[in-house]
Amino acid sequence: MKWMQATHFFRPRLFDSLSAYNRQRFSQDVGAGLTVGVVALPLAMAFAIASGLKPEAGLFTAIIAGFLISALGGSRVQIGGPAGAFIVIVYGIVERYGLANLILATAMSGVLLFLMGLFRLGTLIRFIPVAVVIGFTNGIAVLIMLSQIKDFLGLKIISMPADFFGILHTLWHNLHSASLAAVLLAMASLSLLVGWLRMSRRLADTRYRWACMMPGSIVALVFATLVTWLLNLPVETIGSKFGGIPATLPAFAWPEFSWDSARFLLMPTLTLTLLGAIESLLCARIADGMIGDRHNPNQELMAQGVANFVTPFFGGMPATGTIARTVTNIKSGGSTPISGMVHALTLLAVVLVAAPLAGHIPLAALAAILMFVAWNMGEWREFMLLRQYRLPYRITLLAVFFLTVVFDLTVAVEVGLVAACLTFIYRISSLTRCEQVSAADHPELTGHDHQVQAWRLYGALFFGAVKLVEELEDTVQTPVLVLDLKNVIYIDSSGADALMNLVETCRKKQIQLIVCGLSHQPLDIARRSGLVEHLQGQLVKDLSAGLNRAVSLFEHHAR
Repeated sequence: MKWMQATHFFRPRLFDSLSAYNRQRFSQDVGAGLTVGVVALPLAMAFAIASGLKPEAGLFTAIIAGFLISALGGSRVQIGGPAGAFIVIVYGIVERYGLANLILATAMSGVLLFLMGLFRLGTLIRFIPVAVVIGFTNGIAVLIMLSQIKDFLGLKIISMPADFFGILHTLWHNLHSASLAAVLLAMASLSLLVGWLRMSRRLADTRYRWACMMPGSIVALVFATLVTWLLNLPVETIGSKFGGIPATLPAFAWPEFSWDSARFLLMPTLTLTLLGAIESLLCARIADGMIGDRHNPNQELMAQGVANFVTPFFGGMPATGTIARTVTNIKSGGSTPISGMVHALTLLAVVLVAAPLAGHIPLAALAAILMFVAWNMGEWREFMLLRQYRLPYRITLLAVFFLTVVFDLTVAVEVGLVAACLTFIYRISSLTRCEQVSAADHPELTGHDHQVQAWRLYGALFFGAVKLVEELEDTVQTPVLVLDLKNVIYIDSSGADALMNLVETCRKKQIQLIVCGLSHQPLDIARRSGLVEHLQGQLVKDLSAGLNRAVSLFEHHAR
């Protein structure tokens, strides 16, 4: 019994996928895994280098985290690994706190991700407004492109700062060191990527579609590497900068932590956690739409947590679900987590067999690939469509975008969420309204307009809308007040407190208050807050009964 409860609590989609598994699906998964492995190879190295790490950090992350996320995740087709969204955060952590504290921050984010899944918080990520997601996604894309200008132009810069203005200042003062060979190689690689993409789209529905099955990033990488090697171009390569990639298995290493730096890692850790959760669950939702499935968000977060806790101790970096590789997996025929596991094993085989060849890869080509990825990562059309949206949406999106680029992703997300919450509170409070009931609609009031006032509330009576009740306290002067709450769908503690104050005010002014129409959640909060008890029997079923009671009370008082 305990075993069944445990599997219900932690149940990877791999278990369900294997129940109807066969040889055909296995061959499709192997083919898709090999294809995704080829696509992930240049991206993993490029993301690591752009983050201020060695290229093998990206490869080890794609191998270990990619395998764990597929094996333990809540999606059938999601591919995990290093992502472009982490570049800015990881680079900043390495620059400010060092590599050892990046390992600590990544591991702590893994623990938080696992706890989010454990406590079923996966669905809460969907409440993050679209404007916030688009704003920081576009901001990250700009920062990625900005960070690649150094290698794209072949600038002789030893160390790049992590802040926006520092990057601009450093690039401007080192433009004179640009390398013509690096610029031409990067431009040729970028042109090849764009041309390959357009050709793939044109041939997608023809009999020649097989000609573009090879990913454009691999074509550009092979082209740039061959040109660099054959012409002996004076450009920086992985070998010249990092000494190549070790052809060994990832080894466990326990770093020396510094508490003086680690105690400042709370915000970077929260940023890694939030960004990893958003990226992975957004990617899983996109995959669901493509395959007609529904992922388990809590299981996915727990898998992301395990991967991010384990990977950094083997020389890796933060990992999450990756949209480009997941889409490639689906289009290549992958239908179960086996394809993601094959993708990780493919990268492991490449590291063990072909690592020496990676030393000839020029950094200018990797910079071109990252610029291409960053451009496709951004939702640039949203800027053109801003006029169609309301002012609060525009302000939120642009604020998050500029704060992400100029200041910090953490600050941008915080400001964006606060702005979105304030906008939501304002919109909901504006939908809550109070209307006076007239004798034309309810004949019971005929002849009693000056003795009985009746008001009907609509919407949610929460802390942002209690001013409506407060205004009633100031305006009501008749001996009897009828308040219809039939159309109130929600009352919070502030709303209940405002109604309690209205009861006390009416009592002091010797006004008879009758409340009608309470049901469901409003009635429950009225009971728990003591409002029903304070009304002392002046609580009726509906407005008609309330008006009849009000008229009879007034006539009895008049006699």
